[in-house]
Amino acid sequence: PDIIWNYEALKNNNQAEPISVAVMVEMNGKDLGQRVRTFSVRSINECLLGYVTNGTKFHDTGIFFAAYVNEENPMIDKLLREALDTRIVNRFLGYQGGAEVVDRQVYALWNVLQKRKFRYSSVSNTSLSSNVVFSQRVRTFDDALESSQINCVDGSVLFASLLRAINIEPILVRTPGHMFVGYYTDSSHNDMNFLETTMIGDVDLDDFFPDEQLDSTMVGKSQNQMSRITFDKSKEYANKKYTQYKEGIHSGKLNYMFLEISKEVRRRIQPIGK
Repeated sequence: PDIIWNYEALKNNNQAEPISVAVMVEMNGKDLGQRVRTFSVRSINECLLGYVTNGTKFHDTGIFFAAYVNEENPMIDKLLREALDTRIVNRFLGYQGGAEVVDRQVYALWNVLQKRKFRYSSVSNTSLSSNVVFSQRVRTFDDALESSQINCVDGSVLFASLLRAINIEPILVRTPGHMFVGYYTDSSHNDMNFLETTMIGDVDLDDFFPDEQLDSTMVGKSQNQMSRITFDKSKEYANKKYTQYKEGIHSGKLNYMFLEISKEVRRRIQPIGK
């Protein structure tokens, strides 16, 4: 039967809770009684990764990550204003102006997020994980901004939201245990760049580049100088990871994903808003 959901209540549900469903059946005028079953209503922050049927067949639902990319969030205008105030760019032009202009716009977004002093937080487990239904906790755009905390998935969907808002098409890339964000540098989608969004937060660059001793070279640098270094290194690290896992990323195998947040995907999956 069609169920009339209270979508406002579902959107505001941020913790798993039980719900009882009562079903009354009547056939040919005869009352067949009532059955009650209790289910768990999952938090809006639980993204369904996939589920298993018949004990073995896995159904991938990674496309649902697109729901956490919210280019319509009201806070985006404030962030874009902050980015323009940095004078890195005078306006957001999308793909008008070539790859270098695209890169400068992306850096302006990176710079303004770093100024908000995000911290890396690896929280991703959910309370209802099982060997049948697989999910991961994802912060919504509002949750990430309010807490100033991100993990690799939170940072990727947050950054993808900003990219879509300035008409640059983002890509969510998933490898086993990790996610990073990409973007097309031209409107014809011939070239891509990738970003390791965990570097937006307060991280030890030596963890990513152990042979370069980068942290020692950051001493005495201004905030903007440090931001540019981490942006360039983020691209270097993520592009290397994409090359390393490229075959798996495009294979459709479990734990891999290449998800363009395109107009076609947006027609199927709408952003979650609160």
